[in-house]
Amino acid sequence: MRKILVIIPARGGSKGIPHKNIKLMNGKPLILYSIDVARELVHDIDICVSTDEDEIIDIVERYGLEVPFKRPEILATDTATTNDVLLHAINYYRSIGACYELIVLLQPTSPLRKINHLREALALYKDSVDMVVSVKESSVGGVLCVEDELGYLEPVFNKRGGRRQDMQSFYEYNGAIYIININALERKGLQALDKKIKYIMPIEDSIDIDNQYDWDIAEYLLMKQ
Repeated sequence: MRKILVIIPARGGSKGIPHKNIKLMNGKPLILYSIDVARELVHDIDICVSTDEDEIIDIVERYGLEVPFKRPEILATDTATTNDVLLHAINYYRSIGACYELIVLLQPTSPLRKINHLREALALYKDSVDMVVSVKESSVGGVLCVEDELGYLEPVFNKRGGRRQDMQSFYEYNGAIYIININALERKGLQALDKKIKYIMPIEDSIDIDNQYDWDIAEYLLMKQ
């Protein structure tokens, strides 16, 4: 069985929704939804909340999960990359003698992600791929247009017209699940991972909270569950 490290990145700053990661959604700090699903997959010792924010650390540890380190300030800026954050965590665990084969990256902004999604995505993983990434089916291919030199709209993909359902399928990353081969990550870097396969999630479970509109939809859907 492969050794899995779940990483939940939770920077303190958020421009769209202040203190988004710990704002209450249905009475519960947003980040706790990701911790709950991670706990259904692995033991607490294999869950890493990577944050620079003392208030996030306090909330997570009062929930019973130890935060292994406080993220350095250099990795908490707008220019710090997810790649940097992941490598920092890997190196920390390696320094204390804990070695992993896979990272499961869970962003706190996907509270509708469930354990069945994680298990189904993990079932797709094999050692020959760099990453399994969750997506949702997209309608963009049928409707995306650009303006031509005369000011008229011209379709980008569906140039021949016809029914949208007859077109090639298009997908969008939904931000919910990234299952990453650590060896490939260290050799190539996150942006250069090219052997990627998709895991399709339902649209209603694919909300990625970036603004208040996303928040309201996610909260409504959670209340219905």
